[in-house]
Amino acid sequence: MKKAMLRFLSFVAPLLVSATALAQDASSATNELDVKMIAYLAAGFGIAVAAFGGALGQARTAAAALEGIARNPNAADKVFTPMILGLALIESLVIYALVIAIMLVMK
Repeated sequence: MKKAMLRFLSFVAPLLVSATALAQDASSATNELDVKMIAYLAAGFGIAVAAFGGALGQARTAAAALEGIARNPNAADKVFTPMILGLALIESLVIYALVIAIMLVMK
């Protein structure tokens, strides 16, 4: 039941949001202040999603690596290097989102 409700809400929510977003008149959509405000909101939302996703990915990576090491302590050396590489790649995606957000704000 929860999955069905979640699927329904994930289908209906964008429809409700897009209807209110497109309800503006044409003259206010071209205003430079509105474009700047939308760019600021997009940058903030992008950083928030990237930080949340990066933190979630890093937490799951560390938990899986620690569980693997706990099950087989002799494999600690083989697990550590790919874990660090994965954490660096996850962090690079968050930094990439930061660069895109800075580009949006500076435009």
